[in-house]
Amino acid sequence: MTKDNQQLTDTLLMIRPVKFGYNVETAENNHYQRELSDVAPEEIQRRALSEFNQFVNILQQRGVNVITVDDTAEKETPDSIFPNNWISFHQDGTVVTYPMWAPNRRKERRDDILSNLIKEHGYIIRRKIDYSYFEAEEKFLEGTGSMVLDRENRMAYACVSPRTNLTLLSEFCQEFGYRPIVFIASQMIEDGFAEIYHTNVMMSIGKDFAIFCADALKNTWEQKDIVKIIRDTGKDVVFISEEQCNYFAGNMLQVRNQQGKRLLVMSEQAYQSLRSEQVKQIRKYTDIVHSPLNTIEACGGGSARCMMAEVFLPKN
Repeated sequence: MTKDNQQLTDTLLMIRPVKFGYNVETAENNHYQRELSDVAPEEIQRRALSEFNQFVNILQQRGVNVITVDDTAEKETPDSIFPNNWISFHQDGTVVTYPMWAPNRRKERRDDILSNLIKEHGYIIRRKIDYSYFEAEEKFLEGTGSMVLDRENRMAYACVSPRTNLTLLSEFCQEFGYRPIVFIASQMIEDGFAEIYHTNVMMSIGKDFAIFCADALKNTWEQKDIVKIIRDTGKDVVFISEEQCNYFAGNMLQVRNQQGKRLLVMSEQAYQSLRSEQVKQIRKYTDIVHSPLNTIEACGGGSARCMMAEVFLPKN
């Protein structure tokens, strides 16, 4: 493995919530969100903070380096707990910031976080690519929510949605030398089918395997094509169902700890949704780490993977 194509990081950036809650703006096309109308906003924040802190502690106990940054109280940023949508960090020292579909999520972008990584943690940032100006053209690409990256094989998997503009996806892939793998994925809702808003709720790429909800691809030929592409990279495919996606079984991230041990990180709800044969298949390649994230999943419509921005930057 060369320095340029590392798939797993041992360092994560996570944002500690200050005013976490149900985001009305994102609920329009995030059908995983649920409004907890019988729970006070202060209690939702308290529960989310408790889940966040427990999650961080579990990761740190397993030897993963977690850099936590507190959200700011000045802005209304109910989804700041999901930083992987607005920023990504790359091994050549590049930082990318992304255009966000919901106006209140655009407030999450913070230059002070980059300064903190440089000054407090010794990371090197050689250049910054800012795609946020595409918001004026109503073109969006929400980071590693929109794209699931096979960094080793330079492939960017992406399902079509209002939050994933194909022209901008192509620009990202051209800039970083990735091949775009585009498909249409949908989920059942009350009045029919809706496009899945983020690729990372139904797919995860690990070192030797992929988690994939093939059932979300209604075109069987497209299903076969994507599965073949994954398998042609030498990865085993762990198939999950649409029902399991509703429990965030697709929203997982494989990392490594500082001793090099591989860990697949997920929520407790996602873990409990897995069948024994799926767990057995996954454990052939990696240990599993899970933590309860019920409040964050319900109100935010995102889970463990969304909470972790992978840091691949070089260090001094």
